[in-house]
Amino acid sequence: MRLSTLSFLVLPPLVWASNAIVGRLAVGAMPPITLNFLRWVVALLVFLPFVIGRVRRDWPLAKKHWRLFAVTGFLSITTYNALQYLSLITSSPINIALITASGPIFTLLVGRAFFNAPIARAAVVGAMLSLAGVACVLVRGDLNNVSRIAFVAGDWFMLLAIGLWSLYTWLLRDRPPTMSTHTVLTMQMVWGMVLAVPMVAAETVWGDYAPISWTPAVFGLVLYVGIVPALLGYLCWQQAVVRTGSQLPMFFLNLTPVFVGLMSVILLGEFPENYHVVGLALIVSGIALANRANKAT
Repeated sequence: MRLSTLSFLVLPPLVWASNAIVGRLAVGAMPPITLNFLRWVVALLVFLPFVIGRVRRDWPLAKKHWRLFAVTGFLSITTYNALQYLSLITSSPINIALITASGPIFTLLVGRAFFNAPIARAAVVGAMLSLAGVACVLVRGDLNNVSRIAFVAGDWFMLLAIGLWSLYTWLLRDRPPTMSTHTVLTMQMVWGMVLAVPMVAAETVWGDYAPISWTPAVFGLVLYVGIVPALLGYLCWQQAVVRTGSQLPMFFLNLTPVFVGLMSVILLGEFPENYHVVGLALIVSGIALANRANKAT
């Protein structure tokens, strides 16, 4: 595998791990759906001046395929991180990151059910190893805790987010092959923000949140999540899907818990337990098997 391709696979989980940490720090400072909307406002304002010429050239294709961009914009820009920020209100960054390890299962099932994609045996084993890692965390390394598993609301929000993200990743294959990935992301951002407006309005009217206090720290937080996890992360993710397909990037997404664990120790003082280490070992093994399956296809 080329170093550039590996970089596109590794950078998204790295920057999205930081997003989980920052999202936890943002709890209480800003409503979650509003935070998600503002991050994409920042991303679009930073990105558009560099790609406006390409967007104009791709405009006929963008109009023709508007339904695809509306759907993928809703699944990713509107929904995914809004659900993640909601989940962080009641769950921890480490748990949220480890729940993303169910992503390969969702990806294999969605690909088979809706895109007639074959499922390689090594990919299945890798996905099961990842799922075993999630299970290890949920039972806290003790099988006696199976009967006492209780999902908090944040865990359910994150499971829904991962399912939607799997569908989004498969739909990326349908992007017009002659269209720039920069135009694709721009159209997704525009559609995603438009579709997020009713959700932001509902949160503002009915949400029980304190008014936003625009301190330098809050302002810097919004700038960071807009430029790094949003813009950089999504650009790398789209390149990873273009270069390797829809399945392998979802396995690399399971590196997110590794990075979240390290960042949680440094920034939040939330030290991983032994069962977190076992879970991560299973995840890395799953990635290795998925890479083997990807090379065989």
